[in-house]
Amino acid sequence: MAGGVKKPVNIFRLKNTGEPEGAFNWRLWFAVVSFGLLGAARGIDEGLITGAFNSHDFQEAINYDSFSTVEQANIKANVSAMVQIGSVGGALIAFTICDRIGRIWATRVLTTIWAVGIAIFMITGVKGNLGGIYAGRFIAGLGVGMTPVVGPIYLAEVAPASVRGVCTCFFTGAVYIGIVLAYFANYGAHLHISSESHKQWLVPTSLHIIFAGIAFILSFFQYESPRFLVKQGKIDKAAESLGKLRKQDPSGDYVRNCIQEIVNAHEMEKEATRGVGWAGKLKEMFLNKSNLYRLWLASMVQFLSQWSGAGSITLYAQDLFALIGVAGESEGLLVTAVFGIVKLIAAISCALFLVDVIGRKRSLLIGITLQCVSMIYVASFLTAAPKLGVDDSWVLSESLKPASRGAIAMIYISGMGWALGWNTMQYLLTAELFPLRIRALATSWSMTLHFANQYGNSRAVPNMLLPVSAGGISPKGTFWCFAAVTFVGGLWVWLFVPETSGRTLESMDRLFDLPWYRIGLYGNKDADAQDEVIDEKQRQAEEEHGRAEQCEKRGAVDV
Repeated sequence: MAGGVKKPVNIFRLKNTGEPEGAFNWRLWFAVVSFGLLGAARGIDEGLITGAFNSHDFQEAINYDSFSTVEQANIKANVSAMVQIGSVGGALIAFTICDRIGRIWATRVLTTIWAVGIAIFMITGVKGNLGGIYAGRFIAGLGVGMTPVVGPIYLAEVAPASVRGVCTCFFTGAVYIGIVLAYFANYGAHLHISSESHKQWLVPTSLHIIFAGIAFILSFFQYESPRFLVKQGKIDKAAESLGKLRKQDPSGDYVRNCIQEIVNAHEMEKEATRGVGWAGKLKEMFLNKSNLYRLWLASMVQFLSQWSGAGSITLYAQDLFALIGVAGESEGLLVTAVFGIVKLIAAISCALFLVDVIGRKRSLLIGITLQCVSMIYVASFLTAAPKLGVDDSWVLSESLKPASRGAIAMIYISGMGWALGWNTMQYLLTAELFPLRIRALATSWSMTLHFANQYGNSRAVPNMLLPVSAGGISPKGTFWCFAAVTFVGGLWVWLFVPETSGRTLESMDRLFDLPWYRIGLYGNKDADAQDEVIDEKQRQAEEEHGRAEQCEKRGAVDV
């Protein structure tokens, strides 16, 4: 359609996608898996760090018991969140590295930085050197912070348009694969390795180096992004790369047409940005009303999603399950591992079905609703048992145990809501909103805010959970805070976020033609009305062109 709205593609029926036979081949899916696995970096860290920190050997090495309660909370928060603060720097430099050395070499650089940082963390952790632990996790964060830039960029650039959404969502799914593997690694190490041994936390932590090594090795079997090669002026190499990825003749019509389309788009982008430096792009991003609204959407998405608390629940899951009544370290680790599986299943369901079937906005609202209800229940339970997590000598009564099991179930449901809503949409919406000229800069802004807010929330939660007398807001106050932010987030989405599902990137501008306070509720209807007008004009133009051709043919016959 001329208007730019396309029907979602059923990924289980790839015969009617307009792609030639062989386009969906093992090389393409191998590339998707290889770069999608970069998403596991963040998931592995979120799933592993609490288990490593809670290890008796690790705490003994850093003399944890010698610190006061507040100092312990600060140390735990700093160790856990140091990867996030490093990721802020990684996200800022990732686009420069991608554009300078390419997607393949950027992957090799980030995996090396990631592995080196974790190695420093492991070595200094055994020695109990807190400064070295912080440094190692910060360096690892520089590599981890590049993954949500390099991975999705490569996937979006090599995937056929008909399956681009699913291919990109594999990166998000890999986050949960990493979480599940990390949770079960902690659980297995706790069962089979002595708590007095370094290996109880070193063995699970080695998952970082294993995945970094796998991604590094797989990069040598991949083909560079054709779009990057075109940008470098290497047209023949771009055709060769695309031909291998699609299993087509590099000199055939299909590849030549695709490369020409990429070349034309690149020339248009160069023309649009000719003579416009960073200052010009910043001016367009902040002073253009339409772009400013999109920037506000992308920024609020990152703020509301991270402060809804779901990310910190993943990071501190073992501690929070213990807080609401899961007794025993083994039981806590097992319940946490099952929590990871629940989130993985929800993420896969969202990526394969909900995002394209019911749309971005509805999926987001469903997820936020589940998350909000869960947070309110847990907060209410902790209000009914205010001494949980505050007074270590207080024991959960029999009358409250059913409510405790309900709170555990609600944590699971909150994980489902997070996977269905904020965690998927914070990447999709950011990728879809911005025009080509400022897309890279705006995405860099968004991902920097993502990690900055993730760091802030991860760093704050251990202190928030402290009793009021120790400077915190108590466990019940923490969950009421999460519930309030989640509720506000749902209301904000309903009022201000337009539906972007099924709309091409080129037609996205029409969503923002209305006054800012009407875009979220009426922007999609207005854009559809514009699409109908454009389609009608194109239909009339085609009819006039057809009549003109018929007249020319009749004239030729008469002559």
